[in-house]
Amino acid sequence: MSTKRVLTLWKNDQLNEEDAAILRKVSDDVPVPLDNTGKSQVKDLVKAFLVRNDALGLAAPQIGINKRIIIFRNKNFDDPDWTKNEKDYEVLINPRISQARGEMIAGSEGCLSCPDLRVEIFRYPEIKVRAYDINGEKINKRYDDFLARIVQHEIDHLEGKLITDYEGKYFVPRSKQDFFARLFKE
Repeated sequence: MSTKRVLTLWKNDQLNEEDAAILRKVSDDVPVPLDNTGKSQVKDLVKAFLVRNDALGLAAPQIGINKRIIIFRNKNFDDPDWTKNEKDYEVLINPRISQARGEMIAGSEGCLSCPDLRVEIFRYPEIKVRAYDINGEKINKRYDDFLARIVQHEIDHLEGKLITDYEGKYFVPRSKQDFFARLFKE
């Protein structure tokens, strides 16, 4: 069984307008309780995430599913060979940030949909999220520090927002500087 590819804003130094149109779309809620379609979409996202060792999180729009579903590691952030047990990641369905606290903190973020780019982004250090879990049960969870950053990043995807939409400093490899200079002037 093949997994869905991750959509990107560019590929081979060319803008990828077809993928960008999907990534820029605001996602729809998943009907809860989960029907067969919703369960299948969750399963597709989990499968696409678990085949990657380079991802801290993934949102359904990144694999072409226009639904409010995200998945992310909840520990072992620096381990490329993490165990991928169900306790090592979380799935949130229809997540909404219900509270954000603390002074926003800058951090460098990358994104699978924006390859070779890192952007300095200010995020809240503590958030509370209302959502449904992988079984369709209502949950309220608090996330702090780096985990709060990951969750905010993935929720941005559900709103059609990417790291390129932030005005922080950006970092690119020397070999790609001309491409990104042209991209950010457009």
